[in-house]
Amino acid sequence: MSRTNTAPARPRAAAGGGANRWVVLVVLCVSLLLVALDATILHVAVPSLTEDLRPGSTELLWIVDAYPLICASLLILFGTLGDRVGRRRVLLLGYALFGAASAVAALATEPSVLIAARALLGVGGAMIMPATLSILRAVFPDRRERATAIGIWTAVAAIGAATGPVLGGFLVEHYWWGSVFLINIPLMALILPLGRRLLPESRGAADGPWDVLGALMAAAGVLGCVLGVKRAGAGDPLLALPTAGPLLLGAALLVLFVRRQKRRPHPLIDTGLFARPAFTTSVGCIVLAMLALVGLELIAVQYLQLVLGLSPLETGLRLLPLTFAAMAAGATGSYTLRRIGPRRMVGWGFVLTAGAVLLLVLMGEHDRPLLLTVGFVLLGFGLQTTLFSAYESMLSEAPPRSAGGAAAIGETSYQLGAGMGIALLGSVMNAAYAPGLGGIPGVPEEASRAAANSLGEAYKVADQLGGAAGGALHQAARQSFVNGLHVTLCVSAALLLAGALMALRLPRVMECPVDPEGPEEAERPEAAVEAGGARTVPDGPVPGAERAGKAGPSEAAEPRVPATREAIEPAGSGRRPAH
Repeated sequence: MSRTNTAPARPRAAAGGGANRWVVLVVLCVSLLLVALDATILHVAVPSLTEDLRPGSTELLWIVDAYPLICASLLILFGTLGDRVGRRRVLLLGYALFGAASAVAALATEPSVLIAARALLGVGGAMIMPATLSILRAVFPDRRERATAIGIWTAVAAIGAATGPVLGGFLVEHYWWGSVFLINIPLMALILPLGRRLLPESRGAADGPWDVLGALMAAAGVLGCVLGVKRAGAGDPLLALPTAGPLLLGAALLVLFVRRQKRRPHPLIDTGLFARPAFTTSVGCIVLAMLALVGLELIAVQYLQLVLGLSPLETGLRLLPLTFAAMAAGATGSYTLRRIGPRRMVGWGFVLTAGAVLLLVLMGEHDRPLLLTVGFVLLGFGLQTTLFSAYESMLSEAPPRSAGGAAAIGETSYQLGAGMGIALLGSVMNAAYAPGLGGIPGVPEEASRAAANSLGEAYKVADQLGGAAGGALHQAARQSFVNGLHVTLCVSAALLLAGALMALRLPRVMECPVDPEGPEEAERPEAAVEAGGARTVPDGPVPGAERAGKAGPSEAAEPRVPATREAIEPAGSGRRPAH
């Protein structure tokens, strides 16, 4: 009798309690690290790859963009699928596909094969990213512990994105371009059996059939929006058919998707989440933070390489202070959130980042290492503080049964913000850069127009001209790029300050409910019924307690805890925690 009753309790303890949940966090962070690395590691390998495979301009564009496009478009599909069939199952399938696609990409001898492999990597990444965040939501039901876990999770994402160019530069300099993909294979071979053994299975509400048509509408809608935004960022006119067509079609599909979800009795995405100010504001803050970060990072890399003349490896090393600051912000984020609350944390994170951006306006044509280091440290700490608190607030607003969908929304907003950042800040940069290259003595008008495309193109044109005209074009391009950089930084600072105002809609305090749904509750048939009820119950007898009295010893030993809410006030507020 006792053997029968104690056996089911083991998975529950492994999944949700004790030290094992931190082991689960390590596995999830390694998963995320690989996905984040793959998003940026290819950038420094593009010259070597181009020399070897000889792709056309369109093929090269798809080699770079296939991964983020496919990944962004499928996040909602796989996030909601994980809620239905099991998040662990989707995650393990993502591991296997990611490893296989990495092998194909590393050994590709044709551009078309590499494009297909990058697309498969995007599918694997879309399986992995929302699953890691939704499993984290299930394994850490206590908000205070979950805040610590999310801080580590977001810091690892920053580490992966920032380490990608450094690691990629090292591998390309010492091996060949395929090695940037090959490193994924042994890590995936290790993490797949570990994940299968250690990760708990969890599901959300499984009532009704999975809306396949709705999932495909969401995927196509996000793909159209991201593709249009990327084309705008590449310099295509916004009203041109290749740019406006995907944008309008994608937006229309997303509107139809939302209307469909409102009508269905069992929707993929709980659209009621957007009625919660904290959830909607958190998503908006993620978009704004990524809009500033990715656009600035792209321009900063060009500045370091083309203006200061640093190598790809030296460029990656210069960006390391940003990474270390992001790690520190993630490590201290949980403590800071409890002390000052979401509103102040997100708001002051935006203000600190805006201050760092304005400090970087002092950059010129000559290297100022101390200024860059201080600016990157403040930038990394401020942005990571903002992203951490926004992600934590967004995920805490979503009930466990909708964790996969909420995680997918957060990751999609992350990708959309990144794409819009490149498009918007890239357009501002081009508009400020191009006028400075007109009317240079000795430089033909046709050469000036070609040089206005980019600083790299200007250097090539200047080398072809040679002599005094080439030297004048080279110097004018450098000056114009730095002036454009200053304008772009000011626009970015204004967007960040707008984010600080947006953060005023977030809660002032961090409320910590004791989650009534344990990490394995969603798997039980009655979880769907319990999930629809109130999450907070008054002190006194717990509903269903009479059933616990009739249960076996193991169930009696695990009484359901009333969901009390503990409001953690900002430091110095003078108020005591309310119970």
